Amino acid sequence: MPVKAGETIDPDATRARVLDVAARLFYERSLAAVGMREIATAANASPLTIYRYFESKEGLAEAVVRERSDRVHAWLAAGLAEVPAGRARVTALFDLLTRWFAEQGFRGCAVVNYAADSRGGDSARDITRGHLMRYRKLLQQLLTEAGVADPAPVARQLLLLVEGATVVTQIDGDGVAGADARVAAETLLDAALARSPGKP
Repeated sequence: MPVKAGETIDPDATRARVLDVAARLFYERSLAAVGMREIATAANASPLTIYRYFESKEGLAEAVVRERSDRVHAWLAAGLAEVPAGRARVTALFDLLTRWFAEQGFRGCAVVNYAADSRGGDSARDITRGHLMRYRKLLQQLLTEAGVADPAPVARQLLLLVEGATVVTQIDGDGVAGADARVAAETLLDAALARSPGKP
């Protein structure tokens, strides 16, 4: 798009604006349903500029979901930092997710949606695997802080609850799955703590 007289081009701002617009459109309508020209128009940027930054629609989609994964995990870290380490911090993760599920316009996890939209291509699998690995590491850390002696298998089980509740909420739209996942997480956590040395 032409720059008005007296204005200067800010490449970082333009790139950020394109990412924001693409993230919103992909999330609302899916990767396949949104074209580059539509993104360019909505972002007030030329298609050529977008291709210069991202090379392709796939490159743009990858940048969008990597940024979204970073935002999700930063949001979780900030929310959990307010809760004392221990059992309460594990269950607080499910409280945060339940609040997210209740937001207007919730359409599931953008990272997992991207993997589905991309039909499981190598890049999509790598990005999504990395996102889930970050979840497992976070869960393992929370479980270790809570006193679980063998946190890895429990972290995998809790991740199934996280992702299962996310998908069910996306489809059902009523938010009950988040509360159900929290109850199941408490059961798993209590059983793991009971098996841990020094725990009742």
